Amino acid sequence: MANDKLTKAEIVESIAEECDVSKKDIQTIVDCFFAEVKTALCDDRVVEFRGFGTFEVRTRKGREKARNPKTGDTVSVQSHAVVVFRPGRELKESVWSLRSSADE
Repeated sequence: MANDKLTKAEIVESIAEECDVSKKDIQTIVDCFFAEVKTALCDDRVVEFRGFGTFEVRTRKGREKARNPKTGDTVSVQSHAVVVFRPGRELKESVWSLRSSADE
Protein backbone atom coordinates (compact mmCIF):
# COMPACT_ATOMS: atom_id res chain seq x y z
CA MET A 1 0.00 0.00 0.00
CA ALA A 2 2.13 2.84 -1.30
CA ASN A 3 -0.29 5.64 -0.34
CA ASP A 4 -1.24 4.36 3.10
CA LYS A 5 0.07 7.05 5.46
CA LEU A 6 0.63 7.03 9.19
CA THR A 7 -0.32 10.23 11.00
CA LYS A 8 1.07 11.71 14.19
CA ALA A 9 -2.30 11.11 15.85
CA GLU A 10 -2.12 7.41 14.98
CA ILE A 11 1.40 7.18 16.37
CA VAL A 12 0.28 8.86 19.61
CA GLU A 13 -2.67 6.48 19.92
CA SER A 14 -0.52 3.41 19.28
CA ILE A 15 2.14 4.43 21.82
CA ALA A 16 -0.51 5.34 24.40
CA GLU A 17 -2.08 1.88 24.07
CA GLU A 18 1.23 0.04 24.13
CA CYS A 19 2.69 1.93 27.09
CA ASP A 20 -0.53 2.40 29.05
CA VAL A 21 0.02 6.17 29.23
CA SER A 22 -2.56 8.85 28.47
CA LYS A 23 -2.78 10.16 24.92
CA LYS A 24 -2.37 13.69 26.26
CA ASP A 25 0.98 12.81 27.86
CA ILE A 26 2.19 11.00 24.74
CA GLN A 27 1.04 13.94 22.56
CA THR A 28 3.13 16.29 24.71
CA ILE A 29 6.17 14.03 24.46
CA VAL A 30 5.85 13.62 20.68
CA ASP A 31 5.40 17.38 20.20
CA CYS A 32 8.48 18.06 22.36
CA PHE A 33 10.45 15.45 20.42
CA PHE A 34 9.65 17.08 17.07
CA ALA A 35 10.39 20.53 18.51
CA GLU A 36 13.84 19.31 19.61
CA VAL A 37 14.55 17.85 16.17
CA LYS A 38 13.41 21.08 14.49
CA THR A 39 15.49 23.23 16.83
CA ALA A 40 18.60 21.14 16.20
CA LEU A 41 18.14 21.33 12.42
CA CYS A 42 17.54 25.09 12.59
CA ASP A 43 20.81 25.34 14.54
CA ASP A 44 22.48 23.46 11.63
CA ARG A 45 23.09 20.35 13.71
CA VAL A 46 22.90 16.78 12.41
CA VAL A 47 20.20 14.65 14.05
CA GLU A 48 21.16 10.98 14.16
CA PHE A 49 18.96 8.07 15.21
CA ARG A 50 21.18 5.00 15.08
CA GLY A 51 19.58 2.16 13.17
CA PHE A 52 16.93 4.51 11.76
CA GLY A 53 18.66 7.36 9.94
CA THR A 54 20.10 10.83 9.93
CA PHE A 55 18.53 14.22 9.26
CA GLU A 56 20.78 17.07 8.20
CA VAL A 57 20.63 20.47 6.53
CA ARG A 58 22.32 20.91 3.16
CA THR A 59 22.57 23.87 0.83
CA ARG A 60 20.87 23.55 -2.53
CA LYS A 61 22.55 25.72 -5.16
CA GLY A 62 20.56 28.48 -6.75
CA ARG A 63 19.81 28.43 -10.46
CA GLU A 64 19.16 31.18 -12.97
CA LYS A 65 17.03 29.08 -15.30
CA ALA A 66 14.66 27.19 -13.04
CA ARG A 67 11.16 26.62 -14.37
CA ASN A 68 7.90 27.32 -12.57
CA PRO A 69 6.03 24.00 -13.05
CA LYS A 70 2.63 25.70 -12.88
CA THR A 71 3.19 28.41 -15.49
CA GLY A 72 6.26 27.17 -17.37
CA ASP A 73 7.94 30.56 -16.87
CA THR A 74 11.68 30.74 -16.29
CA VAL A 75 12.55 32.02 -12.82
CA SER A 76 15.73 32.40 -10.81
CA VAL A 77 16.05 30.52 -7.53
CA GLN A 78 18.49 31.58 -4.83
CA SER A 79 20.65 29.12 -2.92
CA HIS A 80 18.70 27.79 0.04
CA ALA A 81 18.82 25.24 2.82
CA VAL A 82 16.95 21.94 2.62
CA VAL A 83 16.55 19.10 5.09
CA VAL A 84 17.68 15.70 3.84
CA PHE A 85 17.19 12.27 5.36
CA ARG A 86 19.63 9.41 4.96
CA PRO A 87 18.21 6.08 6.11
CA GLY A 88 20.36 3.98 8.43
CA ARG A 89 21.51 0.47 7.58
CA GLU A 90 18.85 -1.27 9.69
CA LEU A 91 16.05 0.73 8.08
CA LYS A 92 17.44 0.10 4.59
CA GLU A 93 17.63 -3.62 5.27
CA SER A 94 14.09 -3.67 6.67
CA VAL A 95 12.54 -2.12 3.56
CA TRP A 96 14.96 -3.48 0.94
CA SER A 97 12.60 -6.04 -0.60
CA LEU A 98 9.36 -4.18 0.12
CA ARG A 99 8.62 -3.15 -3.48
CA SER A 100 10.01 -6.25 -5.20
CA SER A 101 7.71 -8.57 -3.22
CA ALA A 102 4.73 -6.29 -3.94
CA ASP A 103 5.48 -6.32 -7.70
CA GLU A 104 5.25 -10.10 -7.95
